[in-house]
Amino acid sequence: MRDVPCRQGRELYKVSVTDSKKPEDCPAQEEEGISLSQFIFDLAKTLLTAVLSLLLLMAFFLRQVTVDGPSMNDTLQHEDRLLVSCFQYTPQCGDIVIVTHGRYLEDSIVKRVIAVAGQSIDIDNATGDVIVDGVLLKEDYIRGTTRRLANSVTLPMVIPEGYVFVMGDNREHSLDSRSTTIDLIPVENIIGKAVFRWYPLNGFGSL
Repeated sequence: MRDVPCRQGRELYKVSVTDSKKPEDCPAQEEEGISLSQFIFDLAKTLLTAVLSLLLLMAFFLRQVTVDGPSMNDTLQHEDRLLVSCFQYTPQCGDIVIVTHGRYLEDSIVKRVIAVAGQSIDIDNATGDVIVDGVLLKEDYIRGTTRRLANSVTLPMVIPEGYVFVMGDNREHSLDSRSTTIDLIPVENIIGKAVFRWYPLNGFGSL
């Protein structure tokens, strides 16, 4: 409210005039404040739901592992971070798998499945060829030459039910099923299949 001078005849009077305001001004400001608060609340709820869903997914369907050592070079590198699918997994030839342990090892290892139950496998020590079910295995992913290792398992062999034969891609620097130290891997000792590399970023992508 403000005083406004008003002249009547020769006398000057002061008349009080009430400032006019749009009735909708205040509600609009309140509505804007409520909308912002609602947006922040909805965003926080969405982020929390996403985090909980990811944790649930990681607990039951996926695991994260870190590659230790050079045995899977050049496919994988030391300290690569991988996501592993572990839900109802059935080993297939060519899969990169995470194994809880071999016969004498307690730490997990990362290897590639070369042969599964019912298949025969042999290694030609002269040529480095790997032969599965009588067919030369095409392995464009390996580094080095495949040879039988010290304390070698007896080859050729037929993989028994419930086991797989695994090798590292870096054949000259991998302790795997060629050696009795690792030997055949029981299927129940396979954590799962490596499906995605998320670190480092220059190797980001599916496997």
